[in-house]
Amino acid sequence: MKLSIKISDYFTINNITRGFFIALLSAGSLYLDWFGFINYLLNTILGLLSFYYLLQADKKVWFWFGFFMATLWFWWLSVSFKNYGFAWAIPIGVLFSSITFGLLFAFVGSFSEFLERYHKSLNLLFKALALLIFSYIHPFGFDWYKPELLFTNSYIGIEKWQFTLLLFSLVLSIYKKQFLFLLLILGTYPYASHFQKQKALSQNIVLSNFHINVVEKWKPELQQKHIGMVFDTIDQAIKEEKSLVILPESIFALFLNQQPKLMEALLERSHKISIVLGSLYIDEEIPRNSTYIFKEGNYTIANKVVLVPFGESNPLPKFMGKIINELFFDGAPDYVASKKPIDYEINGKKFRNAICYEACSESLYEGEPKNMIVISNNGWVVPSIEPTQQKILLQYYSKKYGTTIYHSANMSKSYIIQNGNLIDVK
Repeated sequence: MKLSIKISDYFTINNITRGFFIALLSAGSLYLDWFGFINYLLNTILGLLSFYYLLQADKKVWFWFGFFMATLWFWWLSVSFKNYGFAWAIPIGVLFSSITFGLLFAFVGSFSEFLERYHKSLNLLFKALALLIFSYIHPFGFDWYKPELLFTNSYIGIEKWQFTLLLFSLVLSIYKKQFLFLLLILGTYPYASHFQKQKALSQNIVLSNFHINVVEKWKPELQQKHIGMVFDTIDQAIKEEKSLVILPESIFALFLNQQPKLMEALLERSHKISIVLGSLYIDEEIPRNSTYIFKEGNYTIANKVVLVPFGESNPLPKFMGKIINELFFDGAPDYVASKKPIDYEINGKKFRNAICYEACSESLYEGEPKNMIVISNNGWVVPSIEPTQQKILLQYYSKKYGTTIYHSANMSKSYIIQNGNLIDVK
């Protein structure tokens, strides 16, 4: 009886609406960006208010914040189900991720209230510490939730020390009930990046952009049409005397290394222009999601390092993963990942290889690469906020590691990011 009363305490209009309101503040900059509106001042205010209210909330509101935050940020994770004929499973997928984050935040809220018994300040300090380490907690291998991501396009820096100072100022302000401590937030302004000079970018790179939906991409009768579009793009780049053309992930919806005529045509053109493109690769019966790099009549393969949870690799125990693969993916085996990030050189410049999802994972930025080529196929999850969230994450990592990112995408915009700044490709 007591347990049911405790659970029912969570389901009050006040707790639910407060959790939703704070989650809405946390997702504000993401959705405004999705609608094409980016304002640094507004994003700063929304981010500060979300953390200010969250730090003061109790464990019940923390549960609902986690629940609605995951819903607003990650509902797109289940959109791909419709491409497999399981549209009915989309609400289940959304609910699964929402409950997972809800319970995670509820644990933090509960433990912080337990600590409050010893000293009131411990409640606030533990919540702040939890927000700092959430960037390193990856449920089922999914690492796209970073609290400081809210400040990517704002007047607040995204470095950990800046986020620490911000939370410390909020904790002091709440605990001492003096807004004067909020002045410490002035120290979080990204002075270094603000005055950082932009480097001149090469004008000899073609960053292609395609709009082929997933259903059409895998239709055999349309395959030749899509192949023709790829070669038209390459030939046009050669005509314009460009040095490098980049094409999206799985732009060839086939195992390219098993297609000798296509390989021959690409190798022939690579004498005139370097070509980077995505396709499948079969490696001794092991399927891989790969980047093909053609240059000077030769080619190399750069395989994916970080696989998409559930989409490419099942994070569940083997027996459970097999059931999921049979149910949703016709028994298809998981892809196999490479062990470490791969770099390759084109025209004297070194690039880090990244394929879609993995470009938004911290492990790909090991060694702080100066340049990265990202190829994506966002057709699986559109229409949704995923391309916008992906862009913000790439901006975040570009700021953090000083990496210039060249992103060629299918079913969303292609662009270059330098020092966190977006450069649209016409």
